[in-house]
Amino acid sequence: MQLPAQRLAALSAVLAFAFSFSAEAARIRPSWHDGRSPHHCDRAESGHVFPFLKWLRDSLSEAVLGHSSTSAKDTTKLSKVALQSRYQNDVVIRFNVTNSEEEGALSQATEQMLLDVWTFTPEYVDIRLHKEDVSSLLTLLPASLQPSVLIPDMAAAVRATYPSKTAASIRFDATTSDPAALRTALDGLGNIFFRDYQPLSVITSWMRYINAMFPTITEMTSIGKSYEGRDIFAMRIGSPKGDGPVTVPRKTILVTGGLHGREWISISTVNYLLSSVVTAFDKEPMITKLLQHFDIVFIPVLNPDGYDYTWESDRLWRKSRQQTKMRFCRGLDIDHAFGYEWKSTKHQTDPCSESYGGDQPFQSVEASELAKWAKNETEHDVKFVGFLDLHSYSQQILFPYTYSCAVDPPNRENLEELAVGLAKAIRLSSGEAYSVNSACEGAVARVYSASNSLPRIETGGGSMLDWFYHELQARYSYQIKLRDTGSYGFLLPSENIVPTGQEMLNALKYFGDYLLGNNGIEKFPILQKSDQDSVGWKDDLRKRRR
Repeated sequence: MQLPAQRLAALSAVLAFAFSFSAEAARIRPSWHDGRSPHHCDRAESGHVFPFLKWLRDSLSEAVLGHSSTSAKDTTKLSKVALQSRYQNDVVIRFNVTNSEEEGALSQATEQMLLDVWTFTPEYVDIRLHKEDVSSLLTLLPASLQPSVLIPDMAAAVRATYPSKTAASIRFDATTSDPAALRTALDGLGNIFFRDYQPLSVITSWMRYINAMFPTITEMTSIGKSYEGRDIFAMRIGSPKGDGPVTVPRKTILVTGGLHGREWISISTVNYLLSSVVTAFDKEPMITKLLQHFDIVFIPVLNPDGYDYTWESDRLWRKSRQQTKMRFCRGLDIDHAFGYEWKSTKHQTDPCSESYGGDQPFQSVEASELAKWAKNETEHDVKFVGFLDLHSYSQQILFPYTYSCAVDPPNRENLEELAVGLAKAIRLSSGEAYSVNSACEGAVARVYSASNSLPRIETGGGSMLDWFYHELQARYSYQIKLRDTGSYGFLLPSENIVPTGQEMLNALKYFGDYLLGNNGIEKFPILQKSDQDSVGWKDDLRKRRR
């Protein structure tokens, strides 16, 4: 059903005004003293210098777009004083790891000191820590491990990721239902939306706007609630019924972002893909054909509590905001909270650890809600055939399994073939190099065996990647770590939003083209839980070891 012209016009005006106002309010940063609540701010500095305009914007947005579970505090940012106090003595350092012994020593040291491991690849490990802790860390490491400094001024790097410029408002005529005019309108708003990283409530409004503008091919829904009660919104995109072949079960590709709160580029990239796919339908033949055969579900923010917290209090917050058994160590690593092979590797039991996934599978509310939604989808004529989980950073394309390298996925050859194709599509579009690896590999590429007890930088049990691949049979499942390779890490400047989105759009097109060529389904038997636990299943897995 098409929206009335008057509502579309109001909708466009509200969104243009809301984005413009949000950007202006973002320029006026709040400040608070140490020990005071971030919400206890001077009125003139809190972004509420225009209370009537703020009330008008929020009221109109709710009337046209509907109520958002996220409060109107979306423009609240960390002040310069708070940033300087929180991050001024932190640095990010890199270790070039060359052998398993070095990785084992580094793993034990980071666990002992509860350090924040930013990323690891087969060549290097990046760690954030206090400057004064560097010497203590080095005493626990072999002399061959000497760090280089990647980010010497954390406060400046953090500050640069928040919006600081006023976005110009835009106007367009949305009184027509003509698809070309709607695309032009959406492109105009996109010029503002993708200029900066956006807070949670603006993302929610953006998704509602797209759903209202393109109701025949989009469906916005909540897959569940976060620990703090926020909706986890998803957008399903597919061709209208009767427009192309309809298959049962409906083959579906799932694209997710924001599993870790601080990985802002993953969220903006999912939004970029969502917007691009919508506007390309009936315009680009490949995207149109893809949507005629597949539905694509986009979930930009899987961890809304953690993401909102990065705007309100701590830009570098990684986990959820769920309460743990230790009062002063909140949050679970959602990517270590899924049920498949949860205990297959050394489990992180310290709630203060950045990789703590809970004391039992699916203890994370967000992981549990996603799993329940996905299983319910499969019970209602949905078949997940592709899964792209976007993260940052290090420019890697990772395929299952995460929990162990002792077992190969049944279609490993196809997984590697497609991964290499995705990397090539990115390289041809932007020149950026993405490496292809098995997600099981630690900081050093090596062959794992049952007798190998050397610790890895981060254990891989309970990953979302493995769960979707094995439990839901999403045979083309990948975790993609986006830009960059360490110059900025999680603090990638907003100038990279559009280039990164364009890279992944080319990768998504290649992904879809590959699935269309193979009909999207590998010919493997569907394994039941009873089969997985049987001796025959274990024997079959052992045959696939390297």
